[in-house]
Amino acid sequence: MIISRTPFRISFIGGGSDYTEFTSKHEGCVLSTSIDKYMYILAHPYTDINRIQVKHSQPECVETVDQLKHPILKSILQFLGIGKGIEISSFADVSTGTGLGSTASFTVGLLHCLNSYLNNQVTKEYLAKTASTIEIDELKQPYGMQDQYAASFGGLNFITFKTDRSVIVEPITISKARKNELENNLLMFYTGSSRSASSILVKQKQIMDQDENTFHALVEMTELVRESKNILFSGDLDDFGKIMHQGWKLKKNLAPNITNEYIDNLYKKAITRGGALGGKLLGAGGSGYLLFYCPEERQATLRSVLSDLPELNYQFESAGSNIIFYDNNM
Repeated sequence: MIISRTPFRISFIGGGSDYTEFTSKHEGCVLSTSIDKYMYILAHPYTDINRIQVKHSQPECVETVDQLKHPILKSILQFLGIGKGIEISSFADVSTGTGLGSTASFTVGLLHCLNSYLNNQVTKEYLAKTASTIEIDELKQPYGMQDQYAASFGGLNFITFKTDRSVIVEPITISKARKNELENNLLMFYTGSSRSASSILVKQKQIMDQDENTFHALVEMTELVRESKNILFSGDLDDFGKIMHQGWKLKKNLAPNITNEYIDNLYKKAITRGGALGGKLLGAGGSGYLLFYCPEERQATLRSVLSDLPELNYQFESAGSNIIFYDNNM
């Protein structure tokens, strides 16, 4: 039996600049961190050596890989040449479709688990690059590349997406005390719904292809990413929250389906009455988790103002995707 554990992520600023439609013309970048909420993938020989058993959101038991309906599972099993006699299960600490990069965590975790099942030693770069290739190039999903790298590498990172499709992951090496202060000032609240990112991202990418203003907004966003990186190293951390606010104002104008009246009202309430300095809706948009930067002395007020929303308690993590259980007696 093999079990992989792969983190979810928080993307602070820069989302959208990791799409190939943008990076083919201009260098993109994001600032993100992985958190201690995980996707777990388990692989084990199946008792029926002629079948494949999958325990996911929609369980399947089939005779051939081609019969699988789950596109990522199907593609990765084909890619690795695994044809039958295997049982695969997945579990997650947080609901999928809530803006924490769950699809990429699943893809990276499955790649890691099944490579270990085959006794293949793989690097974090391999996991991120292969996951991106499968999701974006093979399955034609409307995703960027940031989530796969965040899930694979783990940690607080400045990630650059070059015009030649190469990716550079630069860890943000700041003191433990400063990182703890940043972590403690970032509060996350669940808006009470989940969504499929694909439909939202398809619309965003269509607009990106056709609207010159969207391209220029993303260029401006990359400048904010670099500014936020510099603040983490030497500036007033409260300014980080203010840049998040600027980034959210840019992002929500990229496409009409990124936000809605309900989200806008919650955000406005958190800023004007709750004492938050900035924030954003995580992920593609529409629903999921709201993240706010709020100084410690104002957090009780923010929690009171958003008392109807469940808060997610979390911590930063730095390990990335790992194999947490390995038993090769199979």
